[in-house]
Amino acid sequence: MTDDRIALRELLEKGSDATFLREMIGFAAQRLMELETDGLCGANHGERSAERVNQRNGYRERDWQTRSGTVELRIPKLRRGSYFPGFLEPRRTAEKALTAVIQEAYVQGISTRSVDDLVRAMGLEGVSKSQVSRLCAEIDERVGDFLSRPIEGDWPYLWLDATYVKVREAGRIIPVAVTIAVGVNGDGRREVLGMAVGASEAETFWLDFLRSLARRGLRGVKLVISDAHEGLKAAVTKVLRATWQRCRVHFGRTASAHAGKTQRRIVSAWIGTAYVQEDAAAAHAQWRTVADQLRPKVPKLAALMDAAEEDVLASMHVPAAPRARLHSTHPIERLNGEIKRRTDVVGIFPDEAAAVRLIGAILLEQSGQWATQRARSMTLETSGAISDTAPVSLPALAS
Repeated sequence: MTDDRIALRELLEKGSDATFLREMIGFAAQRLMELETDGLCGANHGERSAERVNQRNGYRERDWQTRSGTVELRIPKLRRGSYFPGFLEPRRTAEKALTAVIQEAYVQGISTRSVDDLVRAMGLEGVSKSQVSRLCAEIDERVGDFLSRPIEGDWPYLWLDATYVKVREAGRIIPVAVTIAVGVNGDGRREVLGMAVGASEAETFWLDFLRSLARRGLRGVKLVISDAHEGLKAAVTKVLRATWQRCRVHFGRTASAHAGKTQRRIVSAWIGTAYVQEDAAAAHAQWRTVADQLRPKVPKLAALMDAAEEDVLASMHVPAAPRARLHSTHPIERLNGEIKRRTDVVGIFPDEAAAVRLIGAILLEQSGQWATQRARSMTLETSGAISDTAPVSLPALAS
């Protein structure tokens, strides 16, 4: 311990040295490895003890790439068994999954030149099928446990969305839908609740997906936020019996298509005046005012607003504080963007299992990051129940 203190004092005296931080990291890592090795041996280095169960056998040199630069490590070796420090374990789960997918494509002989380049860049030449199987089995078990875990507690707010990836099937390349569910629970915490892969976004697929969430314990859903997909909307009604919020961003794009190019910003701003009202009654009244004023010149847009009113303004019946986060699919689309960024590296998955492996690993890591964040997605007081009061119906106002 005295030697450690002297070494640490020498480092502290180098306060102005540019290498100080890197040397501090090296000192801490080396000390951590010594302590771990002493624990595995049952005695300190050089100590005579009846409790000793193993002995040291020198060191092996290894360079550790850190953000502060390259740190030279001396990893202790043991006479019996092996030791490898946990902080050097390579790759996160999603990175392992990406590696496994590329390995699988390589072994199955369907890799393109781009995949071959990735394989070489990762140092994976000469990969055996047994190595691929072991890595895939490790990831599949973790992802499987994550996607099948029990869902506990109430989840008042639920976001649903889908993205598409390409998969090989029976010699063909086909697009498959990847559906994702993200929820906020009674404590205001976000979690990825589930994922499924299917041929399309048909109602039957959404029904199966939502029923699987219900079997795992999903309950207490009061508002579901998604884009306007009839199959999804019907499944939400049948399985969750929850209010549906149509994404305002998607609706805005549809509405703008009915207006001339020079009028789109004006129409968008006009419709937006309903969103800033203080309560649901005022929002509905303003919505109808705008629709009636548009009706003479843009009857199709007015008809669209008539049909979408209840769905687009559903979040107005939620307590005021969380509304800003509940009217669009933006939270889940950011997650989909990360998925697309990672899956674009692969291009075409060798099979559905490979797609589930990589995307499931990404979702597992994202959920873990949300769990460690200090700030809750919504505070307890803002994640209150949706109003049980029926929407106020007001007559159309004259322009």
